[in-house]
Amino acid sequence: MSEESHSNVEAMDLLRQFEDILESDALIDELGFIHPSQFALLKEESYISSNLSDEAIHQSADGVVISEESSKQDNLYFWNRDHKLGISTHVLLPLYRAAKHVFMTTLKQYRMCDNQSDKVGICLPASSSSCDHLESMLLRHSKSLLLLSCDFLTAWNCRKLIVSKKKLSMFVDELLLSELVLSYSPKSEQAWNHRRWVIKSISANCSNFNEILGKESELVEKIAERSKMNYRAWNHRCWLISYMTIEQVLYELKKSRSWAALHVADNCCFHYRRRLLLKFMENQNSVEETVSYGHNADIVQALKLSCCF
Repeated sequence: MSEESHSNVEAMDLLRQFEDILESDALIDELGFIHPSQFALLKEESYISSNLSDEAIHQSADGVVISEESSKQDNLYFWNRDHKLGISTHVLLPLYRAAKHVFMTTLKQYRMCDNQSDKVGICLPASSSSCDHLESMLLRHSKSLLLLSCDFLTAWNCRKLIVSKKKLSMFVDELLLSELVLSYSPKSEQAWNHRRWVIKSISANCSNFNEILGKESELVEKIAERSKMNYRAWNHRCWLISYMTIEQVLYELKKSRSWAALHVADNCCFHYRRRLLLKFMENQNSVEETVSYGHNADIVQALKLSCCF
């Protein structure tokens, strides 16, 4: 086997390890890239804080048991603990190349399968099963690719195409994926665009839509704390206003006032508050509406204070 072929096999094995980790821990909420010299320190801290059994068995989040030898091999390039994932910078390039190759190859197969179904005019059981399998593989491969290259538009569009055919719960998974991307690339325009696509898609059929809006607003605030002057994040928060009820607008005005007071140099928050006020003032009877929603004079007073800030 040539040196190049051997390298390709190693890259594919790394990709398999990476994708297995992502599947075994669906609650990963933070991703980072770690210099190889830092892995020894991370593993040492992990051993100190965890109670390892005498048999040295490593058990993943989904209950799959892996031997210590296999776990050590994975830990050379990946660190996964407490739903945090670190990837060695040493393997980023071969890992990306492998992820891109596998994704594009699978996408080509999926398009051929889809075209064959369209030509026949009916969906045969074998063809349907094959397409379903390819869709699952595309979701798996596109996830790993986007975590390595968050602006890979073809992968985002592929996920939109597949998820739009699925159940509502799949859309929620897309919010988790884009949030994971934003954990290491908080200004990724494609990740924010994907979140807006998800929210727009579920707005009419989601029973807890208002709760999702509230969590979106909290996400922007959390990201804004560690990524100053993040126009893309605040622009997303402004976009959410069009879906908010008057009650939510008032709550956001009240909540954002203290944040603005602590971040006076961040103009994005003031722009957001201006958009909230404009939303409130769109309806000339908005004050009367606050009463109908059960708000008292204290809420109206809070609105006046917001205007004077």
